[in-house]
Amino acid sequence: MSRSPGRKQENHKISRELFVLTYGALVAQLCKDYEKDEDVNACLDRMGYSIGIRLVDDFLARSAVRKCRSYSETAEVIAQVAFKMYLGVTPSVSCSSATGNEFSLILDKNPLVDFVEELPAERASLCYCNLLCGVIRGALEMVHLAAEVSFLQDRLKGDAVTEIGITFLRKPEDRKHRKN
Repeated sequence: MSRSPGRKQENHKISRELFVLTYGALVAQLCKDYEKDEDVNACLDRMGYSIGIRLVDDFLARSAVRKCRSYSETAEVIAQVAFKMYLGVTPSVSCSSATGNEFSLILDKNPLVDFVEELPAERASLCYCNLLCGVIRGALEMVHLAAEVSFLQDRLKGDAVTEIGITFLRKPEDRKHRKN
């Protein structure tokens, strides 16, 4: 089958509502498959990590961002470009350490929980959106930035905001490469 000349290739995008509902079904199935919330959290993190290592190529190709010179610049790009591009939200960024390697992404609205009212009492330690932590960690590792990523606050658990903590594991001076 050939394409008509001058016809643009269609961009197939999944609707946000379908994605959020599908994600909810995925988490529900994982809760049925695993008895412990820690196992569900680990599975979501692994899935997110796999997505992140693949998503970074798409992000770099579509965003045209330049190389970040600092951890704070990296955190800003994650918040202002990546979250906006893939989730349609822009979290605020705050630095939470004097060394400049710990940041928080604060989401006023988390699109993954649009159809979730609250977690069941028996799933109190479930980190429903842990997939996001894995995505961030995987993408950062693909650009050679090792980081720990975790939820610090979650509206589903009664907190005022949703907050994702990012701790870069190397000191900024460790990132500089020496020429021989």
